[in-house]
Amino acid sequence: MKLWPLSILLFSSCQALGSELQKPLKSASTSADSLSYKSSHGSPSYRGDLVSLHKSLVEISSISGNESVVGNFLVDYLTARGFTVQLDAIPPSSPNADTKPRFNVIAWPGSNLHPSPKVLVSSHIDTVPPFIPYSRNDTSLNPDTLIAGRGSVDAKASVAAQIIALESLLDSGIIAGEEDSIMLLYVVGEETSGVGMEHFSESRGNLDPAPDFKAAIFGEPTEGRLVCGHKGIFGCNITAHGHAGHSGYPWLGKSATEVLMRGLVRVLETDLGSSEEFGNTTVNIGLFEGGVAANVIPERATARLAVRVAIGPELDGAKIASDRLIEVMRSVDEEAFEFDCIYGYGVVKCDCDVEGFETTTVNYGTDVHHLEGNHTRYLYGPGTIFVAHGPDEAIKLGDLETAVEDYKKLILHALKS
Repeated sequence: MKLWPLSILLFSSCQALGSELQKPLKSASTSADSLSYKSSHGSPSYRGDLVSLHKSLVEISSISGNESVVGNFLVDYLTARGFTVQLDAIPPSSPNADTKPRFNVIAWPGSNLHPSPKVLVSSHIDTVPPFIPYSRNDTSLNPDTLIAGRGSVDAKASVAAQIIALESLLDSGIIAGEEDSIMLLYVVGEETSGVGMEHFSESRGNLDPAPDFKAAIFGEPTEGRLVCGHKGIFGCNITAHGHAGHSGYPWLGKSATEVLMRGLVRVLETDLGSSEEFGNTTVNIGLFEGGVAANVIPERATARLAVRVAIGPELDGAKIASDRLIEVMRSVDEEAFEFDCIYGYGVVKCDCDVEGFETTTVNYGTDVHHLEGNHTRYLYGPGTIFVAHGPDEAIKLGDLETAVEDYKKLILHALKS
C-alpha cells in the first residue's frame, strides 16, 4: 500500500420496512436522550457545517472508477481541520491500464505520525451512475428540508455525518486524549467490487504501526437503524450451448435460448437456501442474450445473475448456494450449460446490541465482509436504500442530523467497549 503523508503535520424519511422477511429482528427501543434530541432539540450548532459538507460531496460526480476529485476534496477538507491525512493508492487493474488514479482517504485527528487507532469509522465515496445534480426543496433549513442528488443517501450522507460527528466530539472535548484512537477511512469501488476496502485490508500492515482495530463502524443507508447482519452475494455468468438450424424445423436443432430459459425458471422456483433471520436467497437475472436472428434456432445464449445469499457461513455460504444453482440447472440439461461463478460470501453478521437503536437486517452487500480482522462490526447510516440507486435519491436534513448524534453514540460505545 503506497501511503503519502499530506501534511507536514499541519495538514422520506422513508419508513418502508421492505418485505415481511426484512422486518427488524428486535423490537424498537429508543434512549431518553435520543428522544430528547429528536423531539425538542433546536437547530444543532453544526447544522451549517453538515449541510455545507454534504452539499460539497454530492455536487462532485464520483461514479465508481472516477473518485479522485471527491477524494481530493476530502483531503483538503480534513487537512484544513487539523487531521493527518494519507492516500492509499489503488494499483491499476493491469500494468498498462490507462486509468485515472484511484485512492482511499485515510485520516485521523491531530499530528501524530504513528497513531494507535482502536476504532475505524468508514464509508465509501463512489456512487452508481448516472450523476444527478444536487438540489434542495427549500432555501430555509429545517428538519424536513429534502436534499436530493446522486450519493445524497448512498453513501455521502454517511460520510458527512461521520465526519461532523467526530468533529463534534473533538470540539466538545468528550474524547480528549483519545483523538488518535479513531481512524477515518473513505474507500473507492464499493459499488462495483469492493476493491478499495479489500486493498486497505490487505495492505494496512504498511502503516506504522499496523492498526489493530477493536471495532469498525461502517456507513450505509439503514434508515437510522443498527443492522444485525446482511445477505451475502455471488455473481454467475451462465452460457447455454445448442445447435443451430432452421426455425421451421425446431426438432432438427437445439435452442440454447429455450434450454437456458427452462433452467432459469427452475432456479427461480427452487429454494437455494433460506434462514429465519435473512429470508430467502434471491436471484436477479440482470442480463439475458441469445441467438442471431428470429428465424434461426439459437446456438448460444447467455445470462448474468446476481444472487443474494440468505445462508451462512460467511466464508462458504455463497459457494453452497451456487452449487445448488448449478445442480438445479443441470437437472434440466446435464450438458448444455457452462458456468462462471464468482464465489462471494454468505450472510454477514454485525453487532447490534447497542442501547438506544432500533435494529434490522438488510438485503444488500457492504464492505463489512472485505475488512479482515477480529473486530466488532457495526453497520448504520441515514437514509433509505429504497431510494438509493434510483432517480429520486434524497434525504431529509433531520435524518442527517439524527445520524450525527447516532454516530457520536456509536463512536463512544466502541471506544468504551
